[in-house]
Amino acid sequence: MSTPEQHGTRGLHPKSPRPRVRRLAVAAGAFALTLSAALATPLDPTPQRAEAAQGDKVLTVAVAQSVDSLSPFLAVRLVSTSILRLTYEYLTDYDPGDGHPVPGLATRWSFSPDKLTWTYTIRSDATWSDGQKVTAEDAAWTFDKLMTDPAAATANGNFVANFRKVTAPSPTQLVIQLKKPQATMTALDVPIVPEHVWKSVTDFARFGNDKSFPIVGDGPFVLTDYKADSYVRLKANKRFWRGAPKFDQLVFKYYKDQDAAVAALRKGEVSFVAGSPSLTPAQAASLKGEPGIHVNDAPGRRFYALATNPGARAKNGAKFGDGDPSLLDERVRHALFMAVDRTTLVDKVFQGHAVEGQGYIPPRFSTYFWKPSASQELGYDPVKAAQLLDQAGYRKNADGKRVGKDGRPLNYRVLCHATDPNDKAVGQYLKEWWGKLGVGMTLDCLDNVTDPWLAGKYDLAFDGWSVNPDPDFVLSIHTCAALPATPKDTGATDNFICDRTYDGLYARQLTEYDTGKRAALVKQAESRLYDLGYMNVMAYPNAVEAYRTDQIRSIETMPKAAGNIYGQDGYWSWWSAVPADSGGSSGGGSTRVVIGVTAGGVVVLAAAGVFLARRRRTTADDRE
Repeated sequence: MSTPEQHGTRGLHPKSPRPRVRRLAVAAGAFALTLSAALATPLDPTPQRAEAAQGDKVLTVAVAQSVDSLSPFLAVRLVSTSILRLTYEYLTDYDPGDGHPVPGLATRWSFSPDKLTWTYTIRSDATWSDGQKVTAEDAAWTFDKLMTDPAAATANGNFVANFRKVTAPSPTQLVIQLKKPQATMTALDVPIVPEHVWKSVTDFARFGNDKSFPIVGDGPFVLTDYKADSYVRLKANKRFWRGAPKFDQLVFKYYKDQDAAVAALRKGEVSFVAGSPSLTPAQAASLKGEPGIHVNDAPGRRFYALATNPGARAKNGAKFGDGDPSLLDERVRHALFMAVDRTTLVDKVFQGHAVEGQGYIPPRFSTYFWKPSASQELGYDPVKAAQLLDQAGYRKNADGKRVGKDGRPLNYRVLCHATDPNDKAVGQYLKEWWGKLGVGMTLDCLDNVTDPWLAGKYDLAFDGWSVNPDPDFVLSIHTCAALPATPKDTGATDNFICDRTYDGLYARQLTEYDTGKRAALVKQAESRLYDLGYMNVMAYPNAVEAYRTDQIRSIETMPKAAGNIYGQDGYWSWWSAVPADSGGSSGGGSTRVVIGVTAGGVVVLAAAGVFLARRRRTTADDRE
């Protein structure tokens, strides 16, 4: 549960995202990044530094989230999908300026008059890192594997659920036939893999892509080494069609202690720190004004929420878990919602580095941003909250505790991430506010929230996702289709929500190609989700990160005007990063890439942020 960053994303909870848009994956432990210039004193004698060639410029990214898998068919956490985004190209990318679709492996795309057949022109100048050419056959094989092998569909199967057939009539032409129109065809966040390497894999559920290096890819970096819960090392791909990155090596190193990463930044041992998922207000304040350090504080792509267990269930109808049955009453959920003072959380916990939560999509994505009307809003109103609990039959006893007709007091378990200070701080406020209502609360902070989350053994949980320019993924994780097939399976659901009215709105927005009409449907879906009261979006945190200007001369934010560096919808930051001691002008080439125009005269792209691709979630274990 939350991108998560993706998230999500992408996130970000520890469970695996469902197969559909790229998820900002479950946010299990947000990350912190750090970059280290080639000549910087090593943090410790780690293998990646020892193996760097003399004179190599090394950028080290410290992450507070461990990799769940290096298989693009299985990975769902934000750190994992971010690394794989550097290793494998997608059909289309997102412009770093405003997020609109731009060419990736596909240079052009068009759809038929009935909107059921999409044709992509695959670039002829892309090669795999082993020297073989990238072809449309690679893309067709990748999509077909997602369509035919349930294990391969674990992370991205959602993208192809509506596909009827995928073919490659020629090395540069990919044709995808749909069952019904699908508005996210320029937002297929699916890593395309080399068929000649992956066709020998027999069990996609068990193959982790982490035993043989270097890993053959076609992205800006080639993955060369990995040690679980320690580091991932990549080297610049000199064959990359956009141009090679300026840093020779890129290392993602796992840090459990965020303060240690910040201390390393001060000493010049690392170049970049993003936090978990962002720097805390105290850390950011302590770094501002320090010579050689720049603090980036920009609107983020994440939302920070409290998710309610609606009664865990599987598609086969089997119920499991032990969520409190009182939460099945919408009045109870709304009461808890209205007992949360978002203004206080933004001021006291985030200390101004966030804005108050409203709808499900952050305001950064203005096309799809929604907020409740005055009559609909479940704003802070403890008096009304108490009335709702009374109406639901939970009245205070002589001890001031809310009890049901069976005399059982309301006492909720709230699942939180032990590595996230925001969860703990917000949890203390919830305990105080709910306590005044007569509702008990136990904060259950764990290093691993994935297992209880997947098992439905929680009442409420801190959640969060990194939202993509296209919101489809984060919307899809609340559909009935995202539920696990059986209690023993892992679904793509965030927190087991299944509502047929919401499903209908979700299905309609997915088939609508008109941007304005689709946005209206997305907002209706957000409104329905809000009314259900299962997701309380409390804040939209800023992306707060810092880097050393004496080690990094320039690096791309997304959006360019005011955006984040870590956890982007793309590889722009690390691909564009220029070492401080580098001569010449900026990064691996201009990031102001040409937009993709469809063949046949149909322009699929829309104005800034309108018709964009979706990304992965960041869930509880994946928040970015």
